Amino acid sequence: MDTGSRSFHDRHPVRETGRLGNDLTMVDTLQYHIKCRKGDVARYVLLPGDPARVKTIASLWDESHKVAENRQYITYTGKVSGVEITTTSTGIGSPSAAIAVEELARCGADTFIRVGTCGGYQKEQKIGDIAIATGAVRWEGTTRQYVPIEYPAVSTPEVVMALVEAAERIGVDYHVGITKSGDSLYAGMSFGGYQQSWMKSIEADFIRANVVSAEMEASTIFTLANLFRLRAGSVCSIIDLVMADSIQTPGQEVSVEEAFQPKPEYIMRSCRCAVEAVKILERWDRDRQVKGKKNWYPSLSYASRTEAGAV
Repeated sequence: MDTGSRSFHDRHPVRETGRLGNDLTMVDTLQYHIKCRKGDVARYVLLPGDPARVKTIASLWDESHKVAENRQYITYTGKVSGVEITTTSTGIGSPSAAIAVEELARCGADTFIRVGTCGGYQKEQKIGDIAIATGAVRWEGTTRQYVPIEYPAVSTPEVVMALVEAAERIGVDYHVGITKSGDSLYAGMSFGGYQQSWMKSIEADFIRANVVSAEMEASTIFTLANLFRLRAGSVCSIIDLVMADSIQTPGQEVSVEEAFQPKPEYIMRSCRCAVEAVKILERWDRDRQVKGKKNWYPSLSYASRTEAGAV
């Protein structure tokens, strides 16, 4: 058959999927990049960028096994407190993160939590805190190929709440708000001192806009999750303070080289928070299903003061 006149998307149509909990009815096909198929991954997937971080995350589970490895995509699946869970590395940046989300969704995953590192934007932050994103500035080009820039990149409310509760449970300092997802790590501090004039003020503008953090993948994960009726969140360890000259106090200054080699315990904080959030989400999902509700809300899992007093 002559396929020369048909595009890749015409020849490989994507099936529409239902909302959470429905059978995604995807064809049992080995996905091209991640080398996984339906049955290889859980519905809950943690998405670190760094392939080396996959094993770190899996070490927090009760059991795990390596499912696949190809290019920057390494996948482990296992269980924690009886909950099936998967982690897949996405590599650096939005294009490869989009591929991971697309292919994992084809395998049956429906809940994604980005787990990574970020720069902090606000004065009250310190190195080692974690940032939980409610939404993201789409300061990247990948999502523009899916939907106009006016479409918001927002995380799923119950995923945000689960991450906040998880942070409280494990006892880490955290900040909740909007992250900025960019395409270039070095723009503004490039080789040879190269800069455009607008680069000198843009970071200060984001700080004034109350942006909490800066990283490279969350906006794409959020946007795709909303487009495909999936769920998404993000938790990142703050390993650098973006406006270091003005917001780091004496004795806390961290060089670029040090920031890019963060202490292992800082990385572990976001990993532990994400794993704990999955356990919380699984309980909330069961509560929602048992009570026949389409959406989760707090009183499904926690009695109100009025109800508690009536018991």
